[in-house]
Amino acid sequence: MNIKIIIPFFALISLQICSYAQSIDLKIHLSGVYSSKISLMPLSGKGALKPMIEKPDVKNNQTVILTVPKDRLPGQFVLRFDYQEKASSAPYPSEKYLFINNQNLELWVRPKAVNNPDSTWFQKEEKENSLFAAFTSENTRRKAQLGLLQNFLMNYDQPGSKFYQNGEEEYGSRRKEYNQWVAKQIEEHSETFVSRIFQFQYVPQIGWGGTETERMNSLMEHYFDMIDLKDPLLAKSADFKDWVNSYVNLYGARATTVALRDSLFTLAGQRAIEKAKAGHPLVYGWMVDYFYSGYEGFNIASGIKMLEPYLQDPRCITTKRLEIEKRLQGIETIRPGTVAPDFATTDASGKPVQFHRFTTTSPYKLVMFWSADCQHCKELVEKLYPWYQKAGGKKMMEVFAISVDFTDTEIKVWEDAKLKLTGWKHSRANGGINSPEASAYYILSTPVLVLVDSKTNKIVALPEKVEDLEKAVRR
Repeated sequence: MNIKIIIPFFALISLQICSYAQSIDLKIHLSGVYSSKISLMPLSGKGALKPMIEKPDVKNNQTVILTVPKDRLPGQFVLRFDYQEKASSAPYPSEKYLFINNQNLELWVRPKAVNNPDSTWFQKEEKENSLFAAFTSENTRRKAQLGLLQNFLMNYDQPGSKFYQNGEEEYGSRRKEYNQWVAKQIEEHSETFVSRIFQFQYVPQIGWGGTETERMNSLMEHYFDMIDLKDPLLAKSADFKDWVNSYVNLYGARATTVALRDSLFTLAGQRAIEKAKAGHPLVYGWMVDYFYSGYEGFNIASGIKMLEPYLQDPRCITTKRLEIEKRLQGIETIRPGTVAPDFATTDASGKPVQFHRFTTTSPYKLVMFWSADCQHCKELVEKLYPWYQKAGGKKMMEVFAISVDFTDTEIKVWEDAKLKLTGWKHSRANGGINSPEASAYYILSTPVLVLVDSKTNKIVALPEKVEDLEKAVRR
C-alpha cells in the first residue's frame, strides 16, 4: 500500500523540477588555436566532473553544437578546452565555468583567454552568466565594507568600550542593508537559475558579545536562517555543496582528536538534516546523501548510524538509500568479536581452500580489500608493506590482498602492482565491488582492512591505517 502512495509522490517531485526543462544547445565558435578537444562536465549530480559531452577535434574557426539533455538542466558546468596552438603542440587545458538553464547559448571562445571577456563572450541577450558576472562584481564591492567591520569586531581588544558598541551597531545596520540588497536581487531575477545561489551570500546573524566560542555558536545557530530549503533547485547547485562544506568546517575547526571530530561531524549532520527535513524532499534527500558521503570517506560509523531513521521517512528522496542500508548492515555484521565471513582462497601449495580452513603459524590473518588504481589504497600499501616486512612478515600475519579492480585498465595496474608485494596472497574478486567476497564484507569503498585471529577466525580489529594495525597486534 505504501508503494502505491510513494511512487506517484516521487513522480510529482520529478515533474516539479523537469516539467519546464527542454534540451539546450550550446553553440561554440572556436578561434585563436590550431585545434581543441571540447568537453562539457556537470559540477553536481550523477557523473559530476566527468565529461558528459565531448567533441574530440574541433579546428580553428569551426563551430560545434553541444546539446545538453533536459534531465541535466538547470545546472552548473565546466566547459573544458584541451587545445593545441600549433599542429605540433602538446594539448594544454583551459576551463570556463558556466550556468545553463532554459536558453540556447552561443559562445565565441579563444581558449588561451577563456575567462577574458574581451576574448570570450556570449551572445548579447544571454541571461544567466551575464547576471552572475554583474552580481559577483557588485557583491564583492558591497561585501568588502562588511568585511572591514567584521575584522574590527573580531580583533578589537576592548569589546566593552563605547567605540566597540558603535561598531556593533554599524555592523548590524550594514548587514541588514546588505542582506536586503541580496534579497532584492533574488526577487528581481527569480526566473533565473543563477539567482538561487545568490542566497549563499547572505550574512547570518552573529552575537558579538562573549567569547570566541560563543560567537561561533551564534554563527552555527543562525547559519541556515535565510536559506530557502524549500527550493528544489538547490539540489542542482554546486554552490550548495560549498556552502554546506563551510558549515561543517565550523564544527571541524573545534576538533582536537579523531573521536571529537567524529562526534562533531555527526552533530553537524544531524542539525543540518533536521533543517533540511522541513524543506523540499529533494533538498532533504540531498543533505542525507551529502553527509553519508562524508561519513563514509572518514569512516565515521556513528554518523552513518545517525542517518538510519531518515531512511524510514518517505519524504527523504535520497539517491544513496541502498548504499546506506548496506553500510548499516556492515556496521552490525563486520565488527570485532564476530566471525569473519568465509571466502575461497588457496593454500601454500596453490590448492583451493576456504579462508576459515587456511592453516598458518601466524597469529593473525589480515584481509585487505583494495584497488591498485585507487590513490588512497596506494598510500596505504606504501606504508603497510614496509611495516609488514619490519614486523616480521608471515611470522606476524598472513595477508590476503583481495583486489576489486574491474576494468581492463585497472586489472593491468593490479597485475603490475602485486609483483612488488611479494609474500602476500593476491586474488581478484570477480565482479569487483559487487563480487561475493566484497558483498560478504559489505565493501562499498576501498581500502578496507580486517584483522582476524588465525585460530578462531574472529575479527580482532578494523584498522583504518597502519598505526591502528600496529596498536591492534600489540594488545
